[in-house]
Amino acid sequence: MQYRTLGRTGVQVSTLALGAMNFGKLGQTTQDEATAIVDAALEAGINLIDTADMYSQGQSEEMVGKAIAGRRDDIVLATKAGMPMGDERNQRSSSRRWLVTELDNSLRRLGVDHVDLYQIHRWDPTTSDEETLSALTDLQRAGKIRYFGSSTFPAYRIVQAEWAAREHHLSRYVTEQPSYSILQRGIEAHVLPVTEQYGLGVLAWSPLASGWLSGAIRAGREITTSRSVLLPARFDLSVPANQARLDAVERLATVADEAGLSMIQLALGFVTAHPAVTSAIIGPRTMEHLHAQLAAADTVLPDDVLDAIDAIVAPGVDLAAHEKFDTPPALLDPARRRR
Repeated sequence: MQYRTLGRTGVQVSTLALGAMNFGKLGQTTQDEATAIVDAALEAGINLIDTADMYSQGQSEEMVGKAIAGRRDDIVLATKAGMPMGDERNQRSSSRRWLVTELDNSLRRLGVDHVDLYQIHRWDPTTSDEETLSALTDLQRAGKIRYFGSSTFPAYRIVQAEWAAREHHLSRYVTEQPSYSILQRGIEAHVLPVTEQYGLGVLAWSPLASGWLSGAIRAGREITTSRSVLLPARFDLSVPANQARLDAVERLATVADEAGLSMIQLALGFVTAHPAVTSAIIGPRTMEHLHAQLAAADTVLPDDVLDAIDAIVAPGVDLAAHEKFDTPPALLDPARRRR
């Protein structure tokens, strides 16, 4: 396992991080299975575990807490908040009211007295940066969080938050967690240059592109992955973007074969090759998935392989731009761009 410094924090984290989104109802992973996955990941050298309050409505945090009991100090523990946690209108957002309440809920579910990294799950246009950063700074000073970061923020919002922290003399985000894979490279054009400029650590989620790069999806085969059952529209080959992804996967499979690599090694090695990326977050649902992904722990792609990838999916290009979560609201809601 390789290790890198998390932004400018001085904290050393593994280049593969264990994501716990599949723990619980969403991935149908039991407590025993989750504990076994955590055990194996730690044994392999992974020291960063990432979860969120909304993953299976708190169940993931509860399962992570039970799995790490007795070895908290060996783990860099990260969670997220801001997404809806109930039908009540204030059980969401990045307001001071909700963050203070929900952090206590997360600490209770995790069975710990602090988390190392607390992340705002999505940019909240209803809450000012000053409000959010002030609350996070107070939680940090209270010892409940060590650092805080953003997740899937547009580049201009990362810059705005950095400005707000300086303007109001508050602590700042030290990490960003964006979606990044061979098939979704848009952040190379805007987010990653900004994170490099401000020295933020980058924890890349969905490096296997929701399973498209797992090796399980190939031309001529029926697509039967768990994610395709959950989100069928993203795998419907009558959609041009999905056909473009499949075409790219076929060409990438040839590159992987010629390099003596699995598709997973190619995909994870690509993400961790970018100088702005600290860690790639893997989200195994089974031990088989974990072992296949751990095989990429020491994968370093040579220049000729990276060049071959660039020839298939150009730098800065998203093959499914409509699936991005950092699109400015004015591009999605006509009312926001009309007088």
